[in-house]
Amino acid sequence: MTTRLIVAIDVPKFERAKELIDMLAPLDVLFKVGYEAIYGYGEAILALLEARRANYMLDVKLHDIPRTVHAAVHALVRPGLRLLTVHALGGNAMLQAAVEAAQERAAELRIEPPGVLAITILTSIAPEDLNELGLQGGPGENAIRLAALARDARCSGVVCSVHEVADLKAFFGQQFVAVTPGIRPAGTSHGDQARVATPREAQAAGADYIVVGRPVVGDADPYNAARFILDELAAPLRT
Repeated sequence: MTTRLIVAIDVPKFERAKELIDMLAPLDVLFKVGYEAIYGYGEAILALLEARRANYMLDVKLHDIPRTVHAAVHALVRPGLRLLTVHALGGNAMLQAAVEAAQERAAELRIEPPGVLAITILTSIAPEDLNELGLQGGPGENAIRLAALARDARCSGVVCSVHEVADLKAFFGQQFVAVTPGIRPAGTSHGDQARVATPREAQAAGADYIVVGRPVVGDADPYNAARFILDELAAPLRT
């Protein structure tokens, strides 16, 4: 299967983000634009990505009343946006509002609508943290329940840990997209991630996209760090 690499551009300065995008764009990766970039230099980085014709994911994790989320998604959709995140815990009506807004705005712009992805359980949350949040069961059980909600709302897929991917694919089919953060190449620090996996483990589980941030953007040679991961993903899986 083809597993694509998403590089998280989580850096404090626009100039550094621009360097990374110009450096990595020839590798045909997707770029993840998260809170740090959106709140720090949002319009600048979105304009740059559009000018470079780069594909990207907006990791905005929207979670609000349906009308507000509809308006936010409508404002965010533009050329190059391939994936956009909302929180599954926002509920069915909110998820449907996000999907409808993405489709409506894309039709207005005559572009392909981005896939709306529902955030299930953050990879920074350990199993013992779930009780504090009032969630019954383990991460996998909760991820499946939230994924079912997302599927019913016509979301394209979910963001989940690698450990839930195989079950998600078994329950909802191969077309239901699984994006996996918490990816750390062997030998790198886990940082603040509690449930991690290597790129190869994510691919073997069936992930459609893997998200890698610090192991690439924090490396002395981001291009070769990304190239190493892509070469790993391109090698045949052992059966």
